[in-house]
Amino acid sequence: MSSKVLKLGIPKGSLEEATVKLFAKAGYEVRIKSRSYFPSIDDEEIECMLIRAQEIARYVADGVLDAGLTGKDWVMENRADVVEIADLVYSKQSSRPVRWVLAVPNDSSIKTVKDLQGKRIATEAVNMTVDYLKKHGVTAHVEFSWGATEVKPPKLVDAIVEITETGSSLRANNLRIIDTLMESTTKFIMNKDSHKDPWKENKANRLVLMLKSAMAANGKVGLMMNVPKASLDKIMTILPTGKKPTIAELSDKDWVDLSVILEEKTVRDIAPDLKQAGAEDIVEYPLNKIIH
Repeated sequence: MSSKVLKLGIPKGSLEEATVKLFAKAGYEVRIKSRSYFPSIDDEEIECMLIRAQEIARYVADGVLDAGLTGKDWVMENRADVVEIADLVYSKQSSRPVRWVLAVPNDSSIKTVKDLQGKRIATEAVNMTVDYLKKHGVTAHVEFSWGATEVKPPKLVDAIVEITETGSSLRANNLRIIDTLMESTTKFIMNKDSHKDPWKENKANRLVLMLKSAMAANGKVGLMMNVPKASLDKIMTILPTGKKPTIAELSDKDWVDLSVILEEKTVRDIAPDLKQAGAEDIVEYPLNKIIH
């Protein structure tokens, strides 16, 4: 074990699987054993702990952890005084930000936040909701929800503030969104004192670089092909605008090797055209990382 260690919080729950996959793509193997809150990682300078995303910001702020991955929403909800190192846009379902929304039953008379005066609201993000209501000059009873928040209106509460990616769960429970409180993405955060430590700051920045490079490769592939020089101009018109491929001479002076990075879905549309334009030996290959 290294004498210097970065104590890192990894989110348990909905982001857990997506986080482990991101680390794997970045080159770090994280193994989570059943009923263990201390995952192993193949880097002796990192010590992982599995914690609910809702709590990570608080433990980082208090110095129990040096760094962690959690949502911007939970940084705000915990009033956590931390350093935000990087924005990591990934989630359990997609690469889109999640939203905290105000929702009411479809047949509710509540149309705007102003209609919540004196009403009852259930949410897991109490501080965020109270701040939102205060900003709009509304006083309402905000209660902490331990789960299954979508099923509480209208019998238990008048409205809810809930997190959503697609809105499908809200629609399934006959709820409609009347406002969005915030959009949130996953943040890599650090304790302020840890961030002042040159070794820990450098270690964190190196880790973030690899995580961001893995994210940059999502949905992209490499494409390489042999192209006759006489067809090169035609091939270039087929490639998406703005692409700057690498072009190298081959042993046959009449041919070049062309390599380019593209969106994966683009290849299916242009590969037949590239072939028709004279390209040969077209090879598509996966990418793990793109380091900008």
